[in-house]
Amino acid sequence: MADVLKPPVNMTVALETRALPAITRWERVEGIPRAHDLARALRAEVRDPLWMLARQWQMGGFIGDDAGSPVFAKLHLKTTQLTTYTPRESPEQAFDDSVPLESRVEQRPVAFTAGTQPLSLDLRLVMGRQWLKLLAQAVLPFEPGFRAVFAVETPNPVSPNAAAVCAHPEAWQHQAAFAGRAMDGYRWYQWLVANPSPRNFSTLPAPLVITAADAGTVDTLGNRFIAWFDQLIDQPLKPEENAWDPSRLEYRFQCSAPLGDGRKEFAAEEYYLGDLDWYALDVAPVARVPAQRPEVQSEIIQSFIPTSIEFAGMANPRWWTFEDRRVNFGAIKPDTTDIAKLLMLEFGLVYSNDWCIVPVPLLAGTVTDVAGLAVTNVFGERLWIEPAGQMPEQVWQRWSMFTQHQIAPAESRKPSTSLLMLPTVPKVQQGEPLEKVIIVRDEMANMVWGIEDTIPMPHGVGRSGHGAAAETLRFFERLLGGVPAAPLLVNDAKVRYEVMNTVPENWIPFIPVHVPGDNRQIQLQRASLPRRIENQVGPGDKIKPRTSLLREGLDRLPQEAYFVHEEEVPRSGVQVTQSFQRTRWTDGRVVVWFGARKRVGRGEGSSGLQFDRLIPVPKKS
Repeated sequence: MADVLKPPVNMTVALETRALPAITRWERVEGIPRAHDLARALRAEVRDPLWMLARQWQMGGFIGDDAGSPVFAKLHLKTTQLTTYTPRESPEQAFDDSVPLESRVEQRPVAFTAGTQPLSLDLRLVMGRQWLKLLAQAVLPFEPGFRAVFAVETPNPVSPNAAAVCAHPEAWQHQAAFAGRAMDGYRWYQWLVANPSPRNFSTLPAPLVITAADAGTVDTLGNRFIAWFDQLIDQPLKPEENAWDPSRLEYRFQCSAPLGDGRKEFAAEEYYLGDLDWYALDVAPVARVPAQRPEVQSEIIQSFIPTSIEFAGMANPRWWTFEDRRVNFGAIKPDTTDIAKLLMLEFGLVYSNDWCIVPVPLLAGTVTDVAGLAVTNVFGERLWIEPAGQMPEQVWQRWSMFTQHQIAPAESRKPSTSLLMLPTVPKVQQGEPLEKVIIVRDEMANMVWGIEDTIPMPHGVGRSGHGAAAETLRFFERLLGGVPAAPLLVNDAKVRYEVMNTVPENWIPFIPVHVPGDNRQIQLQRASLPRRIENQVGPGDKIKPRTSLLREGLDRLPQEAYFVHEEEVPRSGVQVTQSFQRTRWTDGRVVVWFGARKRVGRGEGSSGLQFDRLIPVPKKS
């Protein structure tokens, strides 16, 4: 009976340990103000300075060194301005800061002709309207004569030379709509440039007859017309003003600024991305030439009160300061290779109060060197600070931001502490590509192809090169009257020998050739393929490119070969586009130019070009 009344083991343990349920009570300690005004209570005042010192000792605040904050500083700068500009290997020119540097470097000539075919009909019409407007303002009765003598030409649909217009319905329609009705202003512009003032207008054909009484007025209007067009679109009026290097598909230029008894040289050897800034230029070896315009060199001594750099939500470096929690540093998870995030964390958490703002207004086109900085801290100490990495033993400290790479050999390099402020714009509007060329490697054919993906149409818009090539081929087929297929042989063979097949007309071949004077190094030379229509050579014989990017040298007399450096076409290929660029300069003037940009391609390609083939013969029906 006693065994039955014995309590269970777990109850015995509970009684022995007295593991009874506990009652938890929470209490909150808070200040209770004795007045209705809470302003003083919200201050969180601490009246024991000894407690603050003990807390500072507990957190290691007394073991820091160099903890003096700057309270006053004086900056010494030496400035100079860019005075020369040199595109490629052309003669030096005066640096012009009245226009953005992008428009001067990137400007390319607008193609008004391709061989014998006129292009840019839209610009020709704009120029014609502008000239007729000048005549109307001067009340001169020569509008009918100019419309007749400098009329838009009517294309001939049965001529092989009119293929660029008549092969494409929309271009033909535009040309025919204005032919004989509107004035071709570019032809008049060419005549004015070829005949400088004072001009002899008696050589103009009938019905345009300009009397001697009106010759002076027309001559003055002609000069105004030339000046208007030269300002409408920035173009290299002379070949030595063109910074585009067609053999490397990029821009090359140099600029310099006087410095002491010499000059400081900056060189851009590979500029092609379309965002011109200080990082596009390298520091070239100093040129020991007589300094030009020494008046542009000056010194700036500026006193200021240092202000710490801050960003919204940055962690405060001192204790007992409230933060707004707009940046969650705990949510930032940078990788070991994410340098940008690591630098931001290092700055925001460790060295935040070591950086100060020094506002110094500088003019565009200025090269500035920091001679030194005199800083006074809260302890009254005055320190003279020079740019880091000045001594030979401090080579490892020569990394810095906003400084250029040096072209000179490593053993002869001197630290560059210059800040280059180029006269550029922050935003450039880019139009639709008028030309687009994709240069790819074709390992099967052992060739390089320049694929004209977008070509300029005669009426001034870009068109798919593949569609234009197909329309051009059909145009020449119509000229030949529809060539029938090759007849079958008497022996009725099942296969036929073909010397070479065809590729689309917008594929321009580049063949490898030796560099002159070198039997090992090669370069790429533009070549041509025959236009073959059903085993016959069509009109025009050889296919020529239609973009100005690949027509380099074809429109000159005599025609010149076009070469591209072999290393400029990697296995990934390159894409080069040309389009109109537009921006606004500091004086409010709109600046327009026609510029090129280069991008990485999408890999290798295959043209399908084959030689010496046996193809099956279609069976007789």
